[in-house]
Amino acid sequence: MSQTTELKPRKRPRQRRAQATVDAIVEATARILLEDGYDKTSTNRVAKRAGVSVGSLYQYFPSKEALVLEVARRHSDEMIGVLQQASIDLAGEPIPQAIRTYVKAMLAAHAVDPPLHKVMVEQVLHLGLDNIDDLQERARTLVSAYLTLHADEILPKNIEIAAFVLVSAVESVTHGAVLYAPEHLDDPAFEDELCALIQRYLLGSAAD
Repeated sequence: MSQTTELKPRKRPRQRRAQATVDAIVEATARILLEDGYDKTSTNRVAKRAGVSVGSLYQYFPSKEALVLEVARRHSDEMIGVLQQASIDLAGEPIPQAIRTYVKAMLAAHAVDPPLHKVMVEQVLHLGLDNIDDLQERARTLVSAYLTLHADEILPKNIEIAAFVLVSAVESVTHGAVLYAPEHLDDPAFEDELCALIQRYLLGSAAD
């Protein structure tokens, strides 16, 4: 069986009972990852923790790697959901307020289960970056659309590059907080500093 096949779920549950089984398996995987790390996570341990047989687990997930990537996918979907909600409010806001809305959304996205996010970043990125790439791509699309509407108000002239720089900078800083100082994710002073960073980049002046 190919590496690509081994990383994909075998089938998706169609009935409520089957969905509950899959949810229990994925939740068990996440808990074991948090408690013991990637190397000590195994399909046998996950099945036991979820209260299902290994055979039942293998009906849906062909490998430990597939299990872990499903945890990452669900976690990423939660983060993207937070970002999408913010995009509804962003379009009509003036730049300083839009910056605040965006920063709040990115901090809230990374505050979705920070310990799990830390495990994903530290231990399992070798399985693939698709989930993180998806989050960043959606963030760049959101930021690029906003900057295009306000192109005559900002200093950067290349909107595509500006969106890439802005999203990469915020993502790097928030990832650093997740890894080394998760308490910053809820700190208003941390939010203020990120807003000031972006406003200086876009407008050449400090945030209000």
